[in-house]
Amino acid sequence: MENIKVSGRIVLHPIQLIDASEIFQTIKNQRDYLGRWLPFVATTEEQKDTEAFISSVIETPEDKREHTFVIRYKNTFAGIIGFRGTDRANKKTELGYWLSEHFQGKGIVIQSVKKLIALSFNQLNMNRLVIRCATENYKSKKIPISLNFKFEGIERAGELLSNGKFTDLEVYSLLKRETKI
Repeated sequence: MENIKVSGRIVLHPIQLIDASEIFQTIKNQRDYLGRWLPFVATTEEQKDTEAFISSVIETPEDKREHTFVIRYKNTFAGIIGFRGTDRANKKTELGYWLSEHFQGKGIVIQSVKKLIALSFNQLNMNRLVIRCATENYKSKKIPISLNFKFEGIERAGELLSNGKFTDLEVYSLLKRETKI
């Protein structure tokens, strides 16, 4: 997978081991902020944990790999976006993302999601794209709502958070036929 130019300021590039330090430092420095909604933050204790995650992505055979991208804003690490739980037989996947606190409110995620919608339907030949957001994560769920994803319902106790409590997830989906991409 090649780099994806989102705008003059935003570029998505396939995650690489060289990104581990920036990713880990962001998680380390924003542990409370990111850990509120991202369960993996609690278990990301050292840079080697981030390196292990990246290795698991890039060492997966291409035909089974989940496409994961680093978001760069003005050439600075801003966050991660990518697919997970891809079911190629049924042509569906889930899109997940997280953004450093310092880059919130700049439209970075919504612009990046638009590019990955096009990628999923046009290049990866998906038919269905899902975004799941904690019911109280208002910033995150603005994304699928503003992009006309359909609200499907609540996945009760769908994710175990770092604090040991389960959170309900709102499930949104978009079908290829519903897009103009």
